[in-house]
Amino acid sequence: MSELTRRTMLGVTGAGTLAALTAGWPRLTGSDIPGRGDDELRVAMLGTAQDAEARTGLVQAFRRRHPDIPVSVQAIQGADWSDFFAKILTLVAAGTPPDVVVVATEGTQLFADRLAEPLDRYVQRDAAEMADYFSDVHPSLIEAFMYDGHLFQLPVDFNAANMYLNVAAMRRAGLERPPDDWTHEDFLRMLRAMRARGGRGFVPYYWTNRLWGGVVPWLYANGTSFLTEEKAPGGDWLWSRFYAGSPGVAQRSGGYLWRGSNALDPKVAEVYEFLRRVVAEGLGSSPAQGGGNQLVGQFASGGVGFTPAGGFWVEGLAEAKMPGSAYDVQFFPRWRTQRHQFGAAGYAMMKTSQRKDQAWEWIKFCASREGMRLAFPVPNTTPVRRSMVDEALYRGKGPAHWQVFYDTLDRFPTTGPIPAPPQQAAVETALIKHTVGAVTGSARNVEPTLRRLDADLERALRSTP
Repeated sequence: MSELTRRTMLGVTGAGTLAALTAGWPRLTGSDIPGRGDDELRVAMLGTAQDAEARTGLVQAFRRRHPDIPVSVQAIQGADWSDFFAKILTLVAAGTPPDVVVVATEGTQLFADRLAEPLDRYVQRDAAEMADYFSDVHPSLIEAFMYDGHLFQLPVDFNAANMYLNVAAMRRAGLERPPDDWTHEDFLRMLRAMRARGGRGFVPYYWTNRLWGGVVPWLYANGTSFLTEEKAPGGDWLWSRFYAGSPGVAQRSGGYLWRGSNALDPKVAEVYEFLRRVVAEGLGSSPAQGGGNQLVGQFASGGVGFTPAGGFWVEGLAEAKMPGSAYDVQFFPRWRTQRHQFGAAGYAMMKTSQRKDQAWEWIKFCASREGMRLAFPVPNTTPVRRSMVDEALYRGKGPAHWQVFYDTLDRFPTTGPIPAPPQQAAVETALIKHTVGAVTGSARNVEPTLRRLDADLERALRSTP
């Protein structure tokens, strides 16, 4: 689920009432529609019946603690997050909504703006119990789930865009693992060295054209983004209670705001020209190639040198029979800054739920040490609890420098979430379309393409989410 979260794109667009919104959406199957009239707490997640079944241990542990709260995990199948969110909204319109929904960063502000219940009063009511959670979770992850001064989700896992390094490809080119503060120019020199020794079909740098892990980490590293970034006031109720004395707490806020295009910033053009050069020189994959469904296999077989990915890749590479000694991880290269991007996920309580107290007990349990150990027994994501990102999780599977996954937050305090406003679907569509045009054309094409991107972003941000 976590890997799918990072690899898929939202496609939910809005216009008019919920009934109007659902008119052209994918049909629900019988398995998608929960029963009526029972008293179960319903938890919805994107995935298959097998994914829901994998939560059996979590459900059983919750029931032992709360025998009076029957709960079922409902997997809703979809090609991507677009299908999933569309089906959730269809269930709301039909009067059969779930009580709790697993939502990734891509949909956090969409849900906060329209569908989710703030968790403020529950967190404050159970502050003594929640202190353990917040003491174990980096504040950047919490701030990413704030919206307009309110907390809408407790994150349970995250993945920053770090750089995966193929050890065999580096050795073949006479390279060693780069230092923590390597630069984008160091990165370019290493790509050229790997290309010279790579052989037919070898791709020094593979990247995919999407919001997470595409152009955005390069923009962040260069001290910019394709959207303007502000922070909402508020959140003092949380920061002063749970993070008092934490470094940088005075700069924490009531959540991120992405309300305008920043595509015409000259630093954005610098990044696109850099990536255009990478593609033109044959150093990197073309963004026109789309997703990375075969990327794990290509990397494991030695066909790729570098690629951005998060902790979710460790289990996938182990399943592909690639030992941890055959690859390593490093922070993303430095440019003007070394700010990183991340995506996270957590449970959102639906406004429409008639079982809000029970829903909160589920959310709270899933954020507990017991709940998270049951949910993440293998390294297929990065748990938000610092205490869980340890040698035991990666033993026998992970890279030598697995500490990079959580150190990204500690070493680079400005690291933040991917830009995902309520209109995220339309925003990402515009970004993907124009990234292809800017990076695969000539140098003369970069600035005109960014002007078109700017116009499309402004149009998207004025639309109803």
